[in-house]
Amino acid sequence: MPTPALPPRLEAAAARGLLNLPAPMLRLLAGTPIVRDGQTLDVQTQLLLRLQRLQGNAALGGRDPAHERRVMDAQCRLLEPRAVGAIQTRAVRLSGGAGPIDGRLYRPDGAPARAPALVFYHGGGFVIGSLDSHDGICRALAARAGCVVVSVAYRLAPEHPAPAAVEDAVAAFRDIAHRADSLGLDPTRLAVGGDSAGGNLATVVAQQTADDDIAPAFQLLFYPAVDFAEDRESVRTFARGFLLEKASMDWFHGHYIPASMDNGDPRVSPIHGRLADLAPAHIITGGFDPLRDEGEAYAAALAAAGTKATHRRLPSMIHGFLNFAGAVRGADAAITRAAQVLAEALR
Repeated sequence: MPTPALPPRLEAAAARGLLNLPAPMLRLLAGTPIVRDGQTLDVQTQLLLRLQRLQGNAALGGRDPAHERRVMDAQCRLLEPRAVGAIQTRAVRLSGGAGPIDGRLYRPDGAPARAPALVFYHGGGFVIGSLDSHDGICRALAARAGCVVVSVAYRLAPEHPAPAAVEDAVAAFRDIAHRADSLGLDPTRLAVGGDSAGGNLATVVAQQTADDDIAPAFQLLFYPAVDFAEDRESVRTFARGFLLEKASMDWFHGHYIPASMDNGDPRVSPIHGRLADLAPAHIITGGFDPLRDEGEAYAAALAAAGTKATHRRLPSMIHGFLNFAGAVRGADAAITRAAQVLAEALR
């Protein structure tokens, strides 16, 4: 007879309790430190990965997309970051590439009538992820940066392969920009941002709207996927064992990019797109992430083209660390630091 699953709140409490044990106990449960490229994996993250392996969820992707979506939504809600502040939320309908799409607006208490805002695109390899999977992240960014966040539910592959997500992302940004007054936003202080696939979409939006009357003022990119045409060394170094695996990447790629589209098309590989005269970008990478090297290459390429770009590597973090910030101290600190950068950029 299978062991009954814990109710979600109890499961979350149990996971947080384990991950917040004293350091010696954490190390004992996590095992021998894992060192790659001169970096040591965060001990809380190492224990979390061990727990996920025991549950049969060692890597992203690989199964039916509908199943993977349910798993991601459930797991992300368990360890999502906390807002630390009162947030008002409401559903919004946004223009998409082929019709209206859903969005969610987060307004922190005390935000001005014309507030700065971050248009946020969730991660999930263009196949999984949702407004719900990244709800805690959006709440935390809104509260800690003191700005409005508008989260965009773009269409997902394989039902809607590329460039559907890009078309939705661009259309949604333009809609938000032109409705800024009615949404209580300052159109001169609109940033774009996202994690992983969402970081990809955010910077493609920055490229495609750079010459618009209302263009993004800033880009906040967490471990973005920016190049489907080339696997860099970090893909090989961290091919297995750190949540996003090479097999995961191939699974997402296969669902997202149709055979008729070139892998280097700037709509899916923005490192091969427009790099000059874009909004300033802040790029955050994880030391144990297969996407690490392409994110860092993108920061360098932007800077070489004259676009202001800053980069911060978190050497002990893995891909997707934002989603564990409710239990992993290093991930929570990263959100706070990123929110400070965002607030300063939109001041």
